[in-house]
Amino acid sequence: MKQKLWEASSVQKKNSLLSNYEQFISKKFKKNFNQKYENILKWSIKNPGDFWSSIWDFSEIKGFKSKLKIKKSKTFYKNKFLPNSKLNFAENLLSKNNKNKAITFISENGFREEKSWHELNLNVSKISQFLKNAKIKKGDRVAAYLPNSIEAVEVFIASSSLGMIWSSCSPDFGVKGVVERFSQINPKVLFVVDKYFYNGKTINVLERVPLILKKIPSIKYVVIVNYPGEKYLNSKYKSKKVKVLKWRELTKQKLEKMQFPKFDFEQELAILYSSGTTGKPKCICHRSGGVLLQHKKEHQLHCDIKEGDNVFYFTTCGWMMWNWLVSVLASKASIVLFDGSPMYKKEDLLLKIAEKEKITLFGISAKYIDTLRKFKPTLKYKYKLKKLRTICSTGSPLSNDGFNYVYENIKKNVHLSSISGGTDIVSCFVLGNLFQPVILGEIQNKGLGMNVDVFNEKGESLKNKKGELVCKNPFPSMPLKFWNDKNNIKFKNTYFNNFLNTWYHGDYAEIKKSGGFIIHGRSDTTLNPGGVRLGTAEIYSEVEKFIEIKESIVVGQAWDNDVRIVLFIVLNTKHIFNEDLSKKIKTQIRKNASPRHVPSKIIVVGDIPRTKNGKIVELAVKNTIEGNEIKNKEALANPRVLDQYKNLKELNY
Repeated sequence: MKQKLWEASSVQKKNSLLSNYEQFISKKFKKNFNQKYENILKWSIKNPGDFWSSIWDFSEIKGFKSKLKIKKSKTFYKNKFLPNSKLNFAENLLSKNNKNKAITFISENGFREEKSWHELNLNVSKISQFLKNAKIKKGDRVAAYLPNSIEAVEVFIASSSLGMIWSSCSPDFGVKGVVERFSQINPKVLFVVDKYFYNGKTINVLERVPLILKKIPSIKYVVIVNYPGEKYLNSKYKSKKVKVLKWRELTKQKLEKMQFPKFDFEQELAILYSSGTTGKPKCICHRSGGVLLQHKKEHQLHCDIKEGDNVFYFTTCGWMMWNWLVSVLASKASIVLFDGSPMYKKEDLLLKIAEKEKITLFGISAKYIDTLRKFKPTLKYKYKLKKLRTICSTGSPLSNDGFNYVYENIKKNVHLSSISGGTDIVSCFVLGNLFQPVILGEIQNKGLGMNVDVFNEKGESLKNKKGELVCKNPFPSMPLKFWNDKNNIKFKNTYFNNFLNTWYHGDYAEIKKSGGFIIHGRSDTTLNPGGVRLGTAEIYSEVEKFIEIKESIVVGQAWDNDVRIVLFIVLNTKHIFNEDLSKKIKTQIRKNASPRHVPSKIIVVGDIPRTKNGKIVELAVKNTIEGNEIKNKEALANPRVLDQYKNLKELNY
């Protein structure tokens, strides 16, 4: 039996932007949608040209919109939306220029600062002036190794104003993780924070810079940003080949009137990274127009973000939700950034911030809700959260317990919008809306304009059965390309090799009779602890350095409404596994990959399952430890090895 947890009142529905949009398209296209989400959804999928063009008009995108709505192609990813249209992404984000609050930054140590729209405009203008003076041109890459700070937002907007391509990593990535990503795209400038804080600990980032510069010779400028509210960390680093500046030197630039040249709708905006499961992370290049159009649709029609709202999402610069959060500015709403541990000194720290900052949309991960539930099982509406209308949850599937906890402990009258998408599309496939009720354990529906389905292995649609999440129609926020991917070979292999002319996403999902979705986690071997996609390759590269270890295999195990990383190792002869070796392995992974890559369990086995051509088979191990059927067992050279992975006591606690 489906259990309805919440439904918007008739007044809420009537006053929503989705209702405004329904009236807008009803009048424009002479249709009657009867305030039913399914009717609007069907129309949006059937009429993609009219739909995406109407999003431009309704959300008042600044730029030139061409009359041609779609340039069709038989190849899925070659379909182009609003071809020949022109816009400037930054101009759309700088949607105001007054003294109202645009951005708030809060650190775990309590430091707080605000920037008005006017101050944001001024700083963006100065940074873009610096980039121009440094002869960084349209199409050049601007890399950032920064925390979730106002400075990061300002650099992103400034670089996009000039048609440069943004790419960022958060400081919790080790040197190797940064080099693996940025060395592929050859950035000309690197913005780097001097230090950052996590759970009361200060971590020096500047000491990593010399090695990064040695490995990435394309960098000609380094701008050191002091951590907000802190003095600069002392650094005597100098280089003959690289010009090193401090952030304050940029903000002293001579102020010139901001220019917003109009770029093609397809202009590259940002490069995000895949997890790196099979080698180096893939560099996913996104386009300006498509991302802006998709985000404005999601923010306004699905999340009901209105002018003057105050939006929070717990994220870092290394996750696609950061890009999603920043573009909230285009809807004339302000954003709240938090950097640090979400539970520093106080398990419900983020809720305290939501109350104090009068947050209207509170974005967290399913893992956070689950952790809060364990630490504060009877929170019982400790915070009033009067302004809060929407709670978004993403990263990993939200459990039934998580759904109930929100309504029983955080707020009764709130739209709990579980959402799911990915770095690949820097947006969502499935998410919430105010016209339908919130059902226990379900994501409400498909995103408008997204013909999402669940397929079996033969490419047939499934209902009430688990299968592969796919999208059957092109959409504007499809990635433009993978960087350095000749003839789109990796690109096609990643998304279009499984089903003919259909986007394959790699999520294991289910569509319920209600139209709601349940995501059952990743169907490939990508690790997903706490909802953050991580690659196994980054762990292997560290483990391989140990002389004690002959080989290893790493998988994600479904555990406690989340995923935990399990590392299996085969020891070299004359070596033993003890607490000391375990500690060394974890320290190395934490230092060179990130704290998120550290395995929860390290278990010694005698052998690793592999295919006949020698490739290790992570999925077979994952299925074995979770008691699932092993498909394609005949492809294994040593299938009996899997018996070693069955019924392991260590995996029961």
